[in-house]
This record gives sequence, C-alpha cells and structure tokens, in this order.
Amino acid sequence: MASHHGSAVEKSNSTTALPRSFRQTVHFYMIDYRTAIGRGIDVFIIALNLLVCGIFVANTYPISDDFRSLLWQAELVAVFFFILEFSARLYGTYDRRGHMRNVYTIIDLVAIFPTLLELVLPAFGLAVSVGFIKTIRVFAVFRIFRFLRFFASDHLFFGIIAADLLRVARLTLTILIIFFVSSGLFYYVESPYNPDVQDFGAAFYFTVVALSTVGFGDITPVSAAGRLVTVLMIISGIILIPWQASQIVKEWLNIYGRKKVVCSNCGLSHHELDASHCRHCGQVLFIREDL
Repeated sequence: MASHHGSAVEKSNSTTALPRSFRQTVHFYMIDYRTAIGRGIDVFIIALNLLVCGIFVANTYPISDDFRSLLWQAELVAVFFFILEFSARLYGTYDRRGHMRNVYTIIDLVAIFPTLLELVLPAFGLAVSVGFIKTIRVFAVFRIFRFLRFFASDHLFFGIIAADLLRVARLTLTILIIFFVSSGLFYYVESPYNPDVQDFGAAFYFTVVALSTVGFGDITPVSAAGRLVTVLMIISGIILIPWQASQIVKEWLNIYGRKKVVCSNCGLSHHELDASHCRHCGQVLFIREDL
C-alpha cells in the first residue's frame, strides 16, 4: 500500500515537472511580471505605447517632411510589434472567443487599425483621400487606452501593490486619458477651421480650461463638431472629473488617515485614528504608545 502511494506521488511529481508547451509558454510570458522576460516584455510594450502617443502629438506640429517620414517609419515599427503582441495573446489564450470580446483586445485592434488601414489601402491600388486619412487617424488618439492593461491587476509596474493605491493609480490614469482623448478629438475637428487651434498644445490648453470650467475665452470653438466636443468636455468636467478627484482624495484619506494596528482577533490592520475597538469584530485594540 505504501509502495502504491509512493508511486502515485512520483507520478504526480513527474506530471507537474512536465515542460510547458510553446503555446503555454507564450501565454505565460504575455501575462507574467515576475521573471526577467515577462518584465522586459512589459517595459517594451509600455515604451511602444509612449512612443505612439508621442508620435500622435508630434504630428500635430509643423515639422519637416523628413522628420514626419521618420515618425511614420517609427509608427510602422511600433504597430508591427502591436500586431505581434496581439497575435501572441490570441495564440496563447485558452478562450479565443472570449478573448476577442475582451475590452483590452478591442483597444489593441483600435491601436492597430489606423496605421494598418492607411498602409494597406494604397498597396491595393485604392485611392485614399486626405479627408479619409484624417478620419482614420482620429482613432490614433485612442491608443492611450492601451495603458489600462497595466492597471488591470494588482501588479502595477512589476510589483504587488495595495488595492487602495491601485485604485488611486487607475483614477489618475482615467483623468489623464480624458484630457488626452478630449484634446486629440478637439484638435482634429477644430484645427481645419480655427487658426487658434493648430497643434496639440493649443487643444490641450483649451481642454484644461474647458474641463475645469474656467472659460478664459481666448480660444473658442468655431465649428459645429468643435462645439459638440466642447459640450462633451464640459459635461465630463462637471460630472467625471470632480467625481474622479473626490475618489482619489477619498482613497488617500483611506490610506493615510488611519493607524496601522493589527486586530488580535480578525487580523484587520487599519483602523480610524481614534478607534479603541476593531471596526470589523469589536475586539479591543492594544495600541502601543511610543514614549
């Protein structure tokens, strides 16, 4: 009987020691953040995200044709790696149908779509108007949403962090995304008609003024689409930004407005500054006073 048990254990150990398949390895490294390879992939993808956002902003300024061509080549390289990343995630996942419905997958496709379409259509001999190119380039502003993937779990930038701090990071990123997307959309709809909005910086300035509801009046929308985007900005400023900011303040107060005393009964570690009993189980808290 003991011999049978020992053989069962050996079989179990040999099973767990089996090497991963190539597909399992791909899936592991696309979600891993502990190993050097997993961290390297994350750093590389974050750098590409920053690059494409920077390219989007740079293209709104008056730059030389040579530099614009260099930016286009850099964008092609970044999108090529986005396609590789998308393919690797799709190949490695165990639920491909569910993966295609995932919000992060949709964001990845939106990040790939503008450049790929702009590249493929002329290659097939299809005439592409400047207006159509500008229309599809609008989608490039949504590439900033790719950063959300790195805030989806509690291993923000390669280390386990507290849930409260993670929520603060997510709320901060949400506000930055609102500013970036609003500025990009306002630039694309307003720049053809408004001489005061000829680059991303001017659009960002107007967005900050509109979302904060300050309204200096030095830049005003002149197109119908610009007015519509402005209305959406103001609604966001009235509803989303104060709510997001209040959540951040609430989270910081939740983190630093409490004392760290571990309850001997239930193990809860954070309590209100004036608490004498555990707020979870009612146990008396033994607070060490530093003399």
